[in-house]
Amino acid sequence: MELIKALRGTRDILPDEIGYWQWVESIARDVLFKANYQEIRTPIFEQTALFERGIGEATDVVGKEMYTFVDRGERSVTLRPEGTAGVVRSFIENKLHATSGAQRLWYTGPMFRYERPQAGRQRQFHQIGVEVLGSRDARADVEVIAIATNLLKTLGLKNLNLNLNSVGNSSDRQAYRQALVDYLSQYQDELDPDSQDRLSRNPLRILDSKHPRTQEIVQDAPSILEYLGDDSRAHFEQVKQLLTALEIPYSLNPRLVRGLDYYTHTAFEIISDDLGAQATVCGGGRYDGLVQELGGPETPAVGWAIGLERLVILLQQLNSISGSTLDFYIVSKGNLAESQALILAQKLRTNGFAVELDLSGSAFGKQFKRADRSGAVACLVLGDAEAEQQTLKLKWLKTGEETTLNQSDLFDKIDQFRQQIKSLKKT
Repeated sequence: MELIKALRGTRDILPDEIGYWQWVESIARDVLFKANYQEIRTPIFEQTALFERGIGEATDVVGKEMYTFVDRGERSVTLRPEGTAGVVRSFIENKLHATSGAQRLWYTGPMFRYERPQAGRQRQFHQIGVEVLGSRDARADVEVIAIATNLLKTLGLKNLNLNLNSVGNSSDRQAYRQALVDYLSQYQDELDPDSQDRLSRNPLRILDSKHPRTQEIVQDAPSILEYLGDDSRAHFEQVKQLLTALEIPYSLNPRLVRGLDYYTHTAFEIISDDLGAQATVCGGGRYDGLVQELGGPETPAVGWAIGLERLVILLQQLNSISGSTLDFYIVSKGNLAESQALILAQKLRTNGFAVELDLSGSAFGKQFKRADRSGAVACLVLGDAEAEQQTLKLKWLKTGEETTLNQSDLFDKIDQFRQQIKSLKKT
C-alpha cells in the first residue's frame, strides 16, 4: 500500500518545534493585550470575489497563487491568501464600524498561496496580524509599527531595520504609475518576462523584481516620493517625526511598494539581520480605501502581518526560547505503584504543576534515563515498597539531591516545593 504523505508546500509542526510556536503566540497575546487589541477569528475560506476586489485582480496573489475551487453550491470559494480582506469583510458585515473610535483587532492562523515552497515559505503558512480600522491619524501608523518592533524585540530579535515608504493616495499613485511606465517602456525588451507582463497590468510590482538586469534598470526609475501630493507628503512627514520621537530608526526605501493593490500612504517592512542575511519578518501599511471598496463606509485603516514560519526559523537559530517547563517526571514500577503514580500525577496537575507520568512500564533504569532527558526539575519514584508504605522518593534532577517522604507531605508542603521548583528553573 502506497504511503500517504503531506502535500508539497505543507508541513507538520512536530512536538520538538511546537514550543517555539506556542511561545511566539503567548508573547504576541501578551503584547497585544497590553495595547488593548482584540482578537478576531475569521473563516479560512471566503467568496473568491472578496480577494479579487480587495487584493486586486492584477496582483500575482490573485492571478497566480490563490487556491480557488467551486463548491457543491456552485459558488467560487478561495482559501484565504492573507488576513486583512477577511477582517475587513467581517468589520463591514458585523457593523463593527458602528462602534465609536478606532477598532484595534488582531488575528492569527493559516493562509494559503500556491507558490514555490522554500525555507520559511510554504503553501500553507501562518501569520499573526493586526488591523486598526477607523483612524486616519499618523499616530495609528506609528503605533502599529511600534507594537511590531516591541513584539520582535521581546522575542529576542535585536538587529532590526525598518524600511519605510509612502505610496500616496490613489491620485498620487496614478501619476506615478504613468511616469514609471514611461520610464520602463524604454527598456521593455531588457526586462525579465514577468516584469514585461506587469508593465501594463501592475507596473509598481516591477520595483520588487529580483531579476539582476531589471534591478539595474529600476535603480534610475523615478521615485514615488516625487509624486506625493501635499496631503500625502504631510502625513508621511508626521509618521517620520513620530518614529523619531519614539527613537525607532528607519531607512527610506522609495522602491518599497508592497504586493497588494489596497495599500495607500505608509508602507513598511521590518527586516532582521540577526542571521547575517536580511530577512523580512513583518510587512504592512495603510489601506484607507479597502473598506469602502468592499461595500462599507469610508474607513481609514492600517495594519501589518508577521510570517510565523520565517520568524520561528530565526528564533530556532538564535536559541531564543527557554528549555523545558516540566516540573515533575514520575517513575513507577509495579501494579500498586503505577496506580498510585497516576493519582499522584493528577493531583499535582490540579495543583498547577506540569507533570509527565512515564507510561512505559519498563525497567526503572530506562525510565530514569527518560526522566533525565525530559528536562524536568524533579523526579518522583514509586515502587511497590513505597506504594505499600504511602511514601515516595524525590530526586532533584538539577542538583542530584534525593530524599524520601510521605506522599501526604508532598501536598502538605506544596507551596514550599512550588518555590523550590521556581528557584531551580531560574538557575
